[in-house]
Amino acid sequence: MGSTFPGDEGAFPVLRAADIPVEEGSPRWLVENLWSASAVGWIAGSPKSCKSWLALDLAVSVSTQTACLGHFPVREPGPALVYLAEDALRSVRERLHGISEHRGLRLEDLDLHVITAPTIRLDLARDQVRLQKTVRALGPRILILDPLVRLHRLDENLVSEVSALLSYLRDLQRELGVAIVLVHHTRKNQPQAGQAGQGLRGSGDFHAWSDSSCYLRRTRGELVLSIEHRSAAAPPPVVLRLVPRGDDSAHLEVAGPLVPQDSPTLEAERVNDFETPSRGI
Repeated sequence: MGSTFPGDEGAFPVLRAADIPVEEGSPRWLVENLWSASAVGWIAGSPKSCKSWLALDLAVSVSTQTACLGHFPVREPGPALVYLAEDALRSVRERLHGISEHRGLRLEDLDLHVITAPTIRLDLARDQVRLQKTVRALGPRILILDPLVRLHRLDENLVSEVSALLSYLRDLQRELGVAIVLVHHTRKNQPQAGQAGQGLRGSGDFHAWSDSSCYLRRTRGELVLSIEHRSAAAPPPVVLRLVPRGDDSAHLEVAGPLVPQDSPTLEAERVNDFETPSRGI
């Protein structure tokens, strides 16, 4: 099977539809039901909704093939690369140490790398090239950038400004086969119906760009995780809890499914027809 060309040597390569390879067992999962393989997307929520905790839990899980949140199995493990623009390196180490200890792991055994640059500006060609070289050299399975707002000086509401940034990240994902997770905020007045991604702060292109995304919100005093996928059914939302440890560290874990109340508003908040039974939840 090979590419065919319509006449000119300079034309784009094409394939007959029947010659496109069939992927067995699709969709492929990086973390089952939580994140598709080589997907780009978001961990998003309001301030103080444990977005960074979830991001680091995901990084530890992929790098060690241990279940994310103690619940979602890792299917394609590998190195992880993270950049937390708002956290001191000491704080990042302490969080990772706590998550690792909870799983009976040593921090020294993690194939997890932290970018230590004081700033990264992904709207600048210089830093785009540097990040590309870093990802190519380390070959991570997952790249986490936290938070988006500290990685550029663009107007997030203007499609004309954010489209080039999103295109760069998509090109990075496609070239190097890396899953890319951006941590971001949701708007204060989120929609009460429809997909959770519609509540992302900024351009509507943010939601359209994503393949897999995790959304955190507080409902009735509970921390609720909702998940969306481009190419797979979304699982039902679950309740998370941040469990403190005696050494001032903590970890996130699944406390159980979200129990619907007799409220049409809560039912409307369900993402992607959660009434459909899901695998693994």
